[in-house]
Amino acid sequence: MADESTQSIAVDAPAEKIMAVIADFAAYPEWAGAVKQAEVLSRDGDGRAEQVTFTLDAGPFKDVYTLAYVWADDGHTVDWSLVKGQMQRSQKGRYALKADGGGTTVTYTLSVQLAVPMIGLFRRKAEKMIMDTALKELKRRVERG
Repeated sequence: MADESTQSIAVDAPAEKIMAVIADFAAYPEWAGAVKQAEVLSRDGDGRAEQVTFTLDAGPFKDVYTLAYVWADDGHTVDWSLVKGQMQRSQKGRYALKADGGGTTVTYTLSVQLAVPMIGLFRRKAEKMIMDTALKELKRRVERG
């Protein structure tokens, strides 16, 4: 992923539990503040989401977009890319989970290009804010069970 931002967080849970929360898209509106709706459009042979449409409301940034997911066989990585969106021209992301003592380090990588031009510095700052919020919300959801 070119021109991407990366951030990590330690979560006090095994990777399988974290990935189960990541994969439960229908529950995102319950814990991911900006996600108002998530609808799985298609699933792979293992029942994992292949395409998901999200309705996002993050204050001044609102969008409806569809992402395509690719799940690693080891269950520790998921990659996604934008299929279509209203405000985004492209989005590529990844959650990579790595066992770390009794917990797991979750690394989030994200690259977003908006339909409206944005200076690279501001775009990277916005990506970091999105990732920071997403990782903290994921950690809270997983650890509270």
